[in-house]
Amino acid sequence: MLPRFYRPVSFGSLLKQKPTLASRLASSPIWDGPVYTGHSFGAENSTSGEAVFTTSLVGYPESMTDPSYTGQILVFTQPLIGNYGVPGLGRDEYSLLRYFESSKIQCSGIVVADFAEKYSHWTAVESLGDWCKREGVAAVTGVDTRAIVTYLREQGSSLAQITVGDQENISGFQDPGAMHLVAKVSTKQVYEVNPGQDIKIAVLDCGVKENILRCLVSRGASVTVLPHDFPVQDVASQFDGIFISNGPGDPTHCAETIYNLQQTMKAHTLPIFGICLGHQLLALAVGARTVKLKYGNRAHNIPTLDVTTGNCHITSQNHGYAVDAKTLPGDFKEYFINLNDRSNEGMYHASRPIFSTQFHPEAKGGPLDSAFLFDKFLENIKQYKAEKDLVNNKLQHTLLFHNGR
Repeated sequence: MLPRFYRPVSFGSLLKQKPTLASRLASSPIWDGPVYTGHSFGAENSTSGEAVFTTSLVGYPESMTDPSYTGQILVFTQPLIGNYGVPGLGRDEYSLLRYFESSKIQCSGIVVADFAEKYSHWTAVESLGDWCKREGVAAVTGVDTRAIVTYLREQGSSLAQITVGDQENISGFQDPGAMHLVAKVSTKQVYEVNPGQDIKIAVLDCGVKENILRCLVSRGASVTVLPHDFPVQDVASQFDGIFISNGPGDPTHCAETIYNLQQTMKAHTLPIFGICLGHQLLALAVGARTVKLKYGNRAHNIPTLDVTTGNCHITSQNHGYAVDAKTLPGDFKEYFINLNDRSNEGMYHASRPIFSTQFHPEAKGGPLDSAFLFDKFLENIKQYKAEKDLVNNKLQHTLLFHNGR
């Protein structure tokens, strides 16, 4: 067991903010591994999940509300977390959340070296600790996160728990990899964002982030969000493009989504764009395989090579699985490559408007080097619509000509 370096500090009446100082002892045991001890500053609930780490310096509200982190205990490598507090649930002109990727914390718990008792930002309405308490999420501080990250890098992502105080562990080590997490986070009802526009996009919601929807509608599209297992092949003719979203867990659990994508690509030629889990599902639908990475890629500063141009983009990533590029069928080409571990970061079809990326071009709290990919998707849609309209006009003129005779 590693020594604790937690030092309690109380600012008392000097602060206008209500103190939420970490108090009760908490530990984070790793299955068949070490136990790391600190203090609880969130909800006093024990929890379990897959321990993963992110090296992102900012963006903890977005990371913690990202549905892709469902079932995971998130370890932050940044030494101090929470210094700009937590913003409110404000919405933009599209009724999308301004500062979060979903309406609640999605990760099972968080572990930090130190959290900021005193926060400061004009959008903040509460501290990180108060937010975790209100949402019922376990949070541990005063832990040597460098030691945890070193262990996870050497041993791989591991199952872990957070236990608070004298609570007995009653749930064991829950393995999110064995669960169909997409079914848990996907919408249960169809809904629209920015209706009434000329461009209509169907979004398969596997855990879609708010900013992905924003990137689509801000470019003039109407978006219809569908459940992950919705038979999109039956309604594809009503849309100009299909987007497959990010999401949590093992992509092979999404058999319905994979089948529906296969049927859609057989029957329709409309543009398709997938991100993160959406990239993996699209790859599985065309016959490729996915593999689980040793500890995944979760950061805002990962260099990625565009194979088609030779340009390097700094990207935001959050994934524990990857597509095996060697298994891509002949009509699909590798689009992007991770320059750190050489894993696949994207693919495109040689002749059809279908492409996908493992990284997040829309990242909030991260770089926007690759945001142009949304523009590419919209350009593909506009070209598809123009060609479809041309064919329809020719058919109409032919029918009029024959009727005239």
